[in-house]
Amino acid sequence: MATFHSIQAISSSSLIWAALIFGGYLVFMFVAHFVLPGPRRFGVPLASGERSSYKLSGLASFIATYLLAIALTATTRFSLRPLVEHFWSLFIVVNAFSFVYAAALFVVGRRARARRGEPGQALWLDLWVGTELNPSAFGVDLKMFTYQPSLIGLGLINLSFAYVQYETYHTISLQMMLYQAFWWVYLLTHYMFEEFMLQTWDIIAENFGFMLVWGDLVYVPFFYSIVGWFLVDQPQSITIPHAIAIGVLFGSSLWLFRGSNMQKFRFKRDSKARIWGTPAEAMGGKLLVSGFWGYGRKLNYTGEIGVYLSIALCSGFVSPIPYVLPLSLLILLSHRAWRDERRCGEKYGPLWREYCKRVRYRMFPYLY
Repeated sequence: MATFHSIQAISSSSLIWAALIFGGYLVFMFVAHFVLPGPRRFGVPLASGERSSYKLSGLASFIATYLLAIALTATTRFSLRPLVEHFWSLFIVVNAFSFVYAAALFVVGRRARARRGEPGQALWLDLWVGTELNPSAFGVDLKMFTYQPSLIGLGLINLSFAYVQYETYHTISLQMMLYQAFWWVYLLTHYMFEEFMLQTWDIIAENFGFMLVWGDLVYVPFFYSIVGWFLVDQPQSITIPHAIAIGVLFGSSLWLFRGSNMQKFRFKRDSKARIWGTPAEAMGGKLLVSGFWGYGRKLNYTGEIGVYLSIALCSGFVSPIPYVLPLSLLILLSHRAWRDERRCGEKYGPLWREYCKRVRYRMFPYLY
């Protein structure tokens, strides 16, 4: 595809350019966290009984970044095209930064643990999963903050494909518009419900080490944007019925994904919360069976897979590569659902078995 040939060769100048852009972007994200507004929320109680406080400025940072890109485009010759042209240089720079970042977390965390007299883990384990649960700098929880350059960076890389298509073909195809809209809505709704992140496994229980650092800064923005490469050189728009069908799949999947997660989040905060207009019902006061959770035990995973499938469908069937992400999620989330249910079976015992009799399906009603 022509787009791949537009990537400039890796050189010392391109690597310096990439380092300056990425460094400036990180500084912008960090400053935005301090200067932009955002509510403060407490996380769940930790094993020590403490509760960390978080400033949730992600929504403001997300909107400010997009508004800045629009303003610069309208008033200057600003373009995001270089994100595509220097893609591999950026990839190398961000990978290098991830290694340095993780190494710094490892060294600081091990020293802090030694001062507290706590026993260490195996060296490789400390490097991979991290040495501390909630490392911070200047009062900022680094694990929570790293989602900002990760997800907003993903949005910018995706947006760069629209710039390239317009500057190359002087048009933006309908499928490219859908791709941009899908990602924008996905990211917007993520930040609208950012508080939900405070109850996720990553924040509650995972240490912050190379695994999460690399996943946030490299895997998410560079792998999740892969569909965009197959859209740039499709200036001819798909049909309206085709676009409507993909849009319906995306909208229903996002509703299922966000809606089911928010139902459980609201129930955990208030067991008397109303779901779909009626008070929440839970077996044993613990296992929610209202709303989506009365139809499937892991429909949030189903919705997430549907979201990424609809994004891949924007590219049509020019290559199987855009479908790697939804397919990999289908495999990973199906396995995670099985692992989650094993843990729930051990935790809730007979109550879980009764729950499974009432809510018979995991991810796909009448199928699985």
